[in-house]
Amino acid sequence: MAHTLLVAGTASHVGKSTVAAGLCRYLADRAVSVAPFKAQNMSNNARATPGGEVGVSQYVQARAAGVAPSTDHNPVLLKPRGDGESQLILDGEVVGHFEARGYYDEHWEDALDTARAAHDRLARSHDVIVAEGAGSIAEINLHDRDLANVETARFADADILLVADIERGGVFASLVGTLELVPEDVRERVAGAVITKFRGDRSLLDPGIEEFEDRTGVPVLGVVPYDDPGLPEEDSVALPPVGERAVVGDGDGVADDESVTVAVPRLPRISNFTDLQPLAREPGVRVAYVPPGATLDDADAVVLPGSKNTVDDLRALTDAGFGDRLRAFDGPVVGLCGGYQMLGEAITNAAVEGTGDADHIEGLGLLPVTTAFSEAKTVEHVERTLNGVGPLSGASGTVEGYEIHMGDSKLTGGAARPFDSDGAATDSVLGTYLHDLFVNDTARDAFVRNTFESAGIALPEAPERADSDPYERAAGLIRDHVDLGPLGLPDR
Repeated sequence: MAHTLLVAGTASHVGKSTVAAGLCRYLADRAVSVAPFKAQNMSNNARATPGGEVGVSQYVQARAAGVAPSTDHNPVLLKPRGDGESQLILDGEVVGHFEARGYYDEHWEDALDTARAAHDRLARSHDVIVAEGAGSIAEINLHDRDLANVETARFADADILLVADIERGGVFASLVGTLELVPEDVRERVAGAVITKFRGDRSLLDPGIEEFEDRTGVPVLGVVPYDDPGLPEEDSVALPPVGERAVVGDGDGVADDESVTVAVPRLPRISNFTDLQPLAREPGVRVAYVPPGATLDDADAVVLPGSKNTVDDLRALTDAGFGDRLRAFDGPVVGLCGGYQMLGEAITNAAVEGTGDADHIEGLGLLPVTTAFSEAKTVEHVERTLNGVGPLSGASGTVEGYEIHMGDSKLTGGAARPFDSDGAATDSVLGTYLHDLFVNDTARDAFVRNTFESAGIALPEAPERADSDPYERAAGLIRDHVDLGPLGLPDR
């Protein structure tokens, strides 16, 4: 059976996903058969696999490990949809929508059995399983039902690597407090700790590390410097709160007056916002997450992202007057998945989303499209041929990505198809179900070029960059800054 290492955290957003991905690639580079695992994930950033949906981090970690992503890597997925309710997905299949109490009362045992079985299948096929925990392993109110942390440590007989983030301060208090609060049998499994997101002189930490090790007997195996390898974000904590504005990306140092701003409404139930990350890394491009009530005066383009609850997010935009401002906007507009549905004329059978009994909801009216919701859910990896119209004019070739959506959108008037059999486009507005659109160079380059042209700004020259594989960068953080010896991992 495989050796399982659980990468657990003192809190959310401490770097567990990056550490896990780095470990997967580090071991894969040494010809170790390794697979990622997260027993239970709560995220609206998901990816399509042949068996169904998995959280984005496990998809990324599978790619880092050199294995085909599968639902065994994330057997239990909860997708929050607002008002304390989440969609429950077991082994890639939708079970239903539940509030937390309903999930724990009705489906907890099913989820636990599903996770155990998935881990066992992986353990029979690999030498090492790198399991990622969720949030904090020290949530004492959840220890009797903490599937991703406590239960995984137990049923997988896992060693634990405890990850703590120093960026916000209090790292030693977080580490000591976590060790004090975890169940005793789990505490005994902690083989070491890693401090992440460190800036400055490493030697200044030495007195604190020495005292921490003396107090707890747990060695600090590494201090990882602050670095973003470029892996997709999993948690919405990486975004500004609803109602606040935040700019992502510095435009690679391009001056403000030589840059463009892509405005993204910060939807209350935003999903798959990783679609925007490739744009934020482009020279001269700044991605601004803006409140639904914000003006578009300083925007050069607008992208409507995906939503876990399209109807409620559409209502939020409409109530804030965003539709009126968008219809008056004269730059490129792109809607992705739920954003595409919102750009249409109407959504019918809207009550399927569980947001009341309304059957017909008016859309923003920028595309001649009507979307009919149904219980059926599309989850698939796709390839599309670009037709190079609207905000993607000038683009051609094949793009790939994934679709995860409920509903089917039909053209009701004159509009071009931006892809074979998918989407709708006018001269300045485009909608598509294709997630990861901007990961494709040809689509991203066309959108950026057309945005600069629409804004009347010269396209900046792209700086020469060395090839930067995010998986290898994550592996380098582990290789160069973490002592893996005490973890007993194979190193061929």
